[in-house]
Amino acid sequence: MLNSHPMQRIAGPVGGLDTLIVAPQDVPRGVAVVCHPNPLQGGTNTNKVVQTCAKALASRGYVAYCPNLRGVGGSDGEHDHGHGEVDDVLAVVAQARADHGPLPLVLAGFSFGGFVAAHARQRIDSEHLILMGPAVGKYETPIPAEVPVDTLVVHGEADEVIPLGAVLDWARPQALPVVVFPGAGHFFHGRLVPLGRLIARHVG
Repeated sequence: MLNSHPMQRIAGPVGGLDTLIVAPQDVPRGVAVVCHPNPLQGGTNTNKVVQTCAKALASRGYVAYCPNLRGVGGSDGEHDHGHGEVDDVLAVVAQARADHGPLPLVLAGFSFGGFVAAHARQRIDSEHLILMGPAVGKYETPIPAEVPVDTLVVHGEADEVIPLGAVLDWARPQALPVVVFPGAGHFFHGRLVPLGRLIARHVG
């Protein structure tokens, strides 16, 4: 059983960040930050893929922080196409550690959020990096050419926003495995339950 907490307002580099927190029932064994998809297309921290990931992590003992990054919902600032958002994520990580101590960290993100999480991982260590439908080839700044070898990358075979081929082209030079959901589109419709199970298994 999971406890959903109300929105917490976290101090970010350009103002407050409205952050949903999904907490485990027992004493936390880690903290996680889960990043939302592109806000210019309606992406927020209540997105179903984000919440599926957060609940899966909470089921394994992680306190999952799901921020609305700058300019999204009630969060201050303006959308920065993935640049300043990395600083937002680092601020949320700092708050999570202030709240819970130096516990193991998971960075996760869906679509645009995967792009942000991958860049955040270049600047801070984490126990796990989870990228769901990562936005490869969508932004001026490319997604990092290398991520940790144990990164979990999940993509839909029929993704209509980020073609699977683009993700495979990115993953191939680093020999990075990609978990493909056959027939799934970008939003993993009808696949959220198995997606949650996969994430929970990955973090053990």
